[in-house]
This record gives sequence, C-alpha cells and structure tokens, in this order.
Amino acid sequence: MFTDVADLKDRKIMVVGLGRTGVSLARFLSEHKAKVTITDHKSRAELHNALEQISDLEVDFDLGGHTPKKFLEQDLIVLSPGVSPFLKIFDYARNHGVKVTGEFEFSNWFVKEPVIAITGTNGKTSTTCLVYKMLKESNVDVWVGGNYGPPVVDYLRSGQKASVLVLEVSSFQLEHCERFTPQNIIFTNLAEDHQDRYKSMEEYVNAKRRIFMNTNQATTSILNADDNAVIELARDPSVQRGRIFYFSRKKALEPQIMNIGGVVNIKNELKVRTGPEIEMFAVGDIKARGAHMIENFMAALLASREHGATREAIQKVINEFRGIPHRLEYVRRVGGVEFFNDSKATNVHAVKKALDSFDENVILVMGGKDTGLNYEPLFDHIRKKVKSLILFGEAKERINRDIGDATETFLIGTFEEAVLIAYQKSRIGDIVLLSPGCSSFDIFDSYIERGNYFKEIVKNFK
Repeated sequence: MFTDVADLKDRKIMVVGLGRTGVSLARFLSEHKAKVTITDHKSRAELHNALEQISDLEVDFDLGGHTPKKFLEQDLIVLSPGVSPFLKIFDYARNHGVKVTGEFEFSNWFVKEPVIAITGTNGKTSTTCLVYKMLKESNVDVWVGGNYGPPVVDYLRSGQKASVLVLEVSSFQLEHCERFTPQNIIFTNLAEDHQDRYKSMEEYVNAKRRIFMNTNQATTSILNADDNAVIELARDPSVQRGRIFYFSRKKALEPQIMNIGGVVNIKNELKVRTGPEIEMFAVGDIKARGAHMIENFMAALLASREHGATREAIQKVINEFRGIPHRLEYVRRVGGVEFFNDSKATNVHAVKKALDSFDENVILVMGGKDTGLNYEPLFDHIRKKVKSLILFGEAKERINRDIGDATETFLIGTFEEAVLIAYQKSRIGDIVLLSPGCSSFDIFDSYIERGNYFKEIVKNFK
C-alpha cells in the first residue's frame, strides 16, 4: 500500500492498542505527518501512563471501546501485537474496503535492509539471540527485534541503517504478512500451540506457512531436518523457489545434508557446509543447558555465516552462550536440590524439550492458562523422568486428566503453594523444574513475570 515514509503524509491511519508498540507507532506516524487516531478498549484512566508518553502529539482518540464509524474513516488500520485480527470490528472495516494490517507487516514495508526471519514453535528467541551475537561479535552492524526485543517500528524511528536485521516472528505477526520478504528464513520446529487462538492445528500451520509467501531465488531457508512437520512444509512450492539448508542431529542424514548444504551434529562437533568447503565447530563444552540448544546453534550459525559472521566469532559465541532468562535458566541450589526456571515453555513441545535435558528425579511444576492443548504426548516423559507433578492454575484439571496418572500428582491452589510443595517433595539430587506448558495469562501478565516470581520465591528458600 505504501512503499516510502513520504507516502504517509496526510493519510488517515488508526492504531489499535496503546501498549508499548502502539506508542511507538503513534510517534512514528506523527513524525511523518499522518493523521493518527488511536483506539483501545481500555479507558483513559487505565491508559494513563501510555497517554503521558504521547501527550505532545496531535492525535485523535477513541478509548474505552471501538466506534465503528471511526474505523470507516481511515485509509489504514494498524494493529498492535496481541490484538486479534479476528474481531468483528475488523471484518466490518475490511468489508467496507479499509485495509487492516499488523505493526510487523506495516513496519517492514519501509525496511530496505536484508532481514533474517526466525520462526517456529519453540527455540525462536534463543536462535534469534544467537544469530545477533554471532554477527555482533563479527563486527557486523546488526539490529535485533520483532517478537523478541523492540518492535520493528523502533528500528524505523531510530534512524539506524544496519547491514542486516534479525527478527523473531510469531504466528500472530505472520497472520498479517503479505509483502514481508526476508532474505533468510529459519524454521526451528513445528508443534501444537496457541489452540485458544486457532480453531485447528491446520490453521496454526497455515499462519506459520505465510513466512514463505514471497520467497524467491535470493531466499535461503534454514530448516530442521529432524522435524517431520517442517519437512512437510519444505515440500511446498513456495519454499522450493529459493535455496534450502538443513540442520540435523542425526548422523545418518550427513551424506544428504553435506550434498545440498547445511549442518549435522556428529558427537561433539558440528559439520557445516555452506559452500565448497566443509567447516567444523566444537560443541563439547557448551554452557547452555538442554540438548535442543545444539539445534539452535546449528540454525544460527548457518544464517550468521551468510551475513559475514567469522568462524572465530561463531565458535566464541557457542562456547560462551549460557542461554537467556526463562529458558531452562539455572536459578540456584538449595540443600542439594537444583531449581530451573523454564517459564517460557508455554506448550507441550517445549516441556518435552526441557525434560529431555534431565535424566530423572525431576519435580515438575506445570500449569497456567487453559488454551486447549493436548498433554497426552507428555505421558511417557512424565512416567520416566518425573517423581512428582505439581499442577496449578486454570489448566490444572485438563493436565491432570491427560497425564496425572503417569506419576504422583498434586493439584495446588496457588502458584506460591505449588513452588513450595515442589520444594517440600524434593530430596538431595532432585531437580525442581518450572516448565508450565501453558501461557501465563490466567495469573500473570507474561511468562517473564511468572519466571521472575518463581525465582523470587526460590531465592527465599533456606
């Protein structure tokens, strides 16, 4: 719709949602002389802090609800992250010819630099962080954001001209994508998630599939060869338009992958081919917890190598990376018991990956918002590795029905009590693991708040 920021002048553009991204959108649009309307279902009193941040702007407001007439007056409606595009008011606007899009797609209309886009069900954030660190360590001028870090509109406002942008992309952001054209795509894995938003697994997969909409001969897709759902996606003609690199932890796939390009994990080394030469990287002494981190290293090095990361820088990041907060984060050791914060594990696949990082003697704390997930695939993992399963939150009954018979299970009233019971049930040599398998929104504002509260409770244990 627009290709240059100059096109925004005098255009009527509505911003839906006045959170952090909504504030940045309002400032960006005002800086480029658009006629801005901001709407939010919250009242002025609830939005006091956000409104203070834009008090100097000349914008129109529609707060405490949404007025249909105002939607029809717009040239464009831009949704902040987290605002569902499926609300009837947006269908009403679309049916009257008003364009509706999301901040991620909108901002990328004006990005001229190459983009590395990272998506998948799990591992997105760690992989995004790794690509950024590998490039930064190589003195490449890189900017990171999207679903991880600041929204893309902040890059536009910064005036920075990076050599490459590294963007984590969620399915929610991909729902709006039509023109988004990354130069590199990393697809980490694909499993059931967000079933409270999507009517079926197919609908979720179709949202993820949109990242490949505009692939061309200049696109390099980096795909997980060990994930059958990702391999199924790779057969799509849109993916086949560009070059494909695969990564795998299976030695049996080495001949095929080395033939077409990619990386394979063989014992304590990564064997890599992105051109005529084969390179080796050591992973025997990595500090980041979790076998799945090897997959993140493999995907990240393939993308960063494409944009100038040096061999030395990549190896240094592999050696020194300790993970990121709330992803199998080591908290402390108390009385011979180790505590790990994996609050970012908001689906079944992520919990399974977390349990794969431990041999046994796990006391697992699970629960949160009930998003309709099926927990039965965890049954064997729970039976083999979990001594006690401590359940809390809105989803505890569902989880108990699916996997409660796999081990000793307790349904607890509050989050604080759940963590305390987990500690009381532990013995020397045990692992207490918060890996909820649910979103946080029944009790907390985010997985970050949940993880921080877990750490606060644990740090008070004697």
